[in-house]
Amino acid sequence: MTKAEYEKNLDENIDKLLSRMKTFSYRPQPVRRTYIEKEGSDELRPLGIPAYEDRLVQGVIAEILSVIYEPKFYDFSYGFRVGRDCHKAIKFLDDKLMGKTNFIVDADIKGFFNNVDHEWMMKFLEHEIEDRNLLRYIKRFLKSGIMEAGNFTETDSGVPQGGLCSPIMANVYLHYVLDMWFDKVMEKNARGDCGMVRYADDFVCWFQYKDDAEKFYEGLKERLAKFGLEISEDKSKIIKFGRFAGKDADKFDFLGFTIVTGVNRKGKYVPKYRTSGKKLKAKKKKVKKWMKINMHAPIDTLINKLNLKLRGHYNYYGLSHNLRQMVGFFKYVRYELFKALKRRSNDSKMNWDVFGKIESYNPLSKPKITVPLW
Repeated sequence: MTKAEYEKNLDENIDKLLSRMKTFSYRPQPVRRTYIEKEGSDELRPLGIPAYEDRLVQGVIAEILSVIYEPKFYDFSYGFRVGRDCHKAIKFLDDKLMGKTNFIVDADIKGFFNNVDHEWMMKFLEHEIEDRNLLRYIKRFLKSGIMEAGNFTETDSGVPQGGLCSPIMANVYLHYVLDMWFDKVMEKNARGDCGMVRYADDFVCWFQYKDDAEKFYEGLKERLAKFGLEISEDKSKIIKFGRFAGKDADKFDFLGFTIVTGVNRKGKYVPKYRTSGKKLKAKKKKVKKWMKINMHAPIDTLINKLNLKLRGHYNYYGLSHNLRQMVGFFKYVRYELFKALKRRSNDSKMNWDVFGKIESYNPLSKPKITVPLW
C-alpha cells in the first residue's frame, strides 16, 4: 500500500495498527529488495525497502532506541547521530592526526550490514531494554525476510540498509563489538597514545607505536570473528602516517576522502584531504550519464540543475586543501556541458566563443572551500 492510499483513511488505519500491536497480531511485511550503484565500484549495493506501515512503526522504534542509547555511545562515534556528521568526524580525526600519531590502522568490515548476528543483536539490546514487547517487535523486524522478484527469502542475519531502524541498530551492534572493546581493552593496555573515529561501519584507528597497532590489528580479527564479522584483508592495512613519517608515509581513505601527509605554506606538517579517486571517477561517470539524458533541456534549466549538483559536491568535498581537486571536477563538468550543447546543435553553431556568451548569462557555480578545518 502506498503512502497516499494509506493516508486516505489515516486515522482508521492508525487505530487498526495500534490494535494489532496491542494484541501482538501485527507482523512486519518482508522488505522489498532493490539494488543501487555503489559509488567507486562496479558492485551493486542491496537496499531493503519496508512497506509504508512498517516504516511508521520502525520510525517510532528508532526514536525510542536513540533516546536509550544516545547517552551511552562514545564521543568518537559519529554515524547517524543527531548533531554529528561526516565533516565533524573528519575534524575530530584531523585533530588527532596533528598529535602523536605515527601509525594508522585502516580496516574494512566485510559486508557488515548483511552479517549482523541476530542473536547477538538481541543480547545487546537486552542489556538496556527490559520491555519484552518492544524486543519482540524488533526481533520480528529482523526476521521479516526479503521479497525479491516475487520470491521470499528468510533472513537469519543482517539488518537491511534502507530500514529506519537499521542505522541505530548498527550503531548499537558496533558499540558493543568494537567501540567498548577498544575503550575498555585496547586503549587501556596500549603502550602509547591511540584512538579511534567511527562513522557507521567505516572507522580508522591511530597509534603512537607500531606494536600497539599490530596488537590491535590481530585482536580485531579475533574480536570480529566472535560476533560473526570479518575484515576485508585486501582493503585493510597498517600504514605509517604522521609528522614523523617522512617519505615512508602512506595514504588512506575515509568517508570519501584520501588523506595524505603534506605541509602548509609555512612548511609545517599537516594532513591533507583529497577527493577519493574512486569517488571522483564515479561522480564523473554520473555527470556524463546525466548530461546525456538531459542534454535537450532548455539551457537555463540544464545549467540550474547542474549548479545544484555542483553546489552539493562543493558542500561535501569543500575541505581545506581540496580546492585543486574541486577545480578539476568543475572543469570536467564544464567541458561535458560544452560537448552536450555542441552535439545537440549539430556541430555547426556551438564553439567556445558562443559557449562563453552562454556562460555570461548562465554561469556555472565555481568551487570554493565550504568546510575549513581550522
